[in-house]
Amino acid sequence: MKTLLKRGLIVSCQALKNEPLYGGSTIPKMAVAAKMGGAVGIRANTVRDINAIYRYIDGSLPIIGLIKQVYEGTPVYITPTLKEVKALIRSKCDFIALDATARPRHNGEKLADLVAYIRDNSEKAIVADIATYEEAEEAERLGFDYISSTMRSYTAETEGIQIPDIEFLKKLQSGIRKAKIIAEGGIHSYEALSQVLDTGIDHIVIGGAITRPQEITKNYVQVFENNMTFKMNA
Repeated sequence: MKTLLKRGLIVSCQALKNEPLYGGSTIPKMAVAAKMGGAVGIRANTVRDINAIYRYIDGSLPIIGLIKQVYEGTPVYITPTLKEVKALIRSKCDFIALDATARPRHNGEKLADLVAYIRDNSEKAIVADIATYEEAEEAERLGFDYISSTMRSYTAETEGIQIPDIEFLKKLQSGIRKAKIIAEGGIHSYEALSQVLDTGIDHIVIGGAITRPQEITKNYVQVFENNMTFKMNA
């Protein structure tokens, strides 16, 4: 039986190799903190972190799992091939997130084939990370359980679009009927979160604003520097 996401906040607990929180028990502990704060789910990258988070929280929250893997010749890096899909099926995640954009995948693999493989070999629910409304429609046609705005502004077609794109989220919420909508991307303030919630979407992923201290610090430092520059020029 598929796990369902409760309405509420999903916290993305991730760190890449070039980031200070990568490795050790930092990310699982971050997931524990998110749980204590009231998160209803965790989004996590790599089998190692997924399984560690599962142990640290005793399987008490659903985990959206993905594997970021870069392959030459394709911009798709979120669970891009069958290799990553198989690894996630064996992991402790409850959901598998896939890049569901229209961009070509490594070795010509097809999104529809990856979805079919998950359906045939797992009870895990599937999340489509999309950038455009057309991609959302295709994801719904393919039978994804959830559709997330994760890739909005991160593809060539949507580059430069300010996120969260409230009008886009409204369109997803009103136009997509079978899959549940997840809002993700660019939510860095309470005001932005309130605007997203006003669309009627009640599954929200927040990552960097909670779990990337170097980025949070950088944003505050920028405000500090802008303020000092203003005072010097006044």
